Amino acid sequence: MTPVAEGKEKKQSSLVELVSVVAVALLLALGIQAVLVKPFRIPSESMVPTLEVGQRVLVDRVTFRFGEPERNDVVVFKPPQGAQTDTCGADHPSGSPCPAPTGEQADTNFIKRVVGMPGDRLKVIEGRVYINGKVQDEPFIQPDAGCPLCELPDEITIPKDHYFMMGDNRGASDDSRAWGPVPKKWMIGQAFSTYWPPKRIGLL
Repeated sequence: MTPVAEGKEKKQSSLVELVSVVAVALLLALGIQAVLVKPFRIPSESMVPTLEVGQRVLVDRVTFRFGEPERNDVVVFKPPQGAQTDTCGADHPSGSPCPAPTGEQADTNFIKRVVGMPGDRLKVIEGRVYINGKVQDEPFIQPDAGCPLCELPDEITIPKDHYFMMGDNRGASDDSRAWGPVPKKWMIGQAFSTYWPPKRIGLL
């Protein structure tokens, strides 16, 4: 074999190896995203001041398969159909939060905080959450006493296997107050860390 042919074969072999490595890396990345961790971009100001518009977080897709969401977890989930139009799944007084979602999930992804657990009695006064008659300690919120969804003093009871989701920016969040608690089966995972922008990298 001539040196030229030998060099050509080595180049081709190196190229095939490079393509194989890149392909494997892409498959691993896609597999990790599908099964373990998913990146998510914050689309709105509903989670200010905790999360800003355009900030990026990592979402743990595994934990909720083996355990239950906890109060104050920040969660990515599918909202009920009708969330974009504030459609509640049940008739209720104007002074109460929506007690039940519509029966189907929407195609979009939302990110909010778990504020109410299954069986909790919940109401909202001046943008603050009350559980079983007690105001909650919520140092992470941006309160608002005057928004339309910030004064809902009539209690509801959260159904079994459902979680009441609210944004930290209480005056600028479209959430369970309007379209109801979210079933656990619609939850994608818990946001546990921010990775962009660099100055806001850290755990949630």
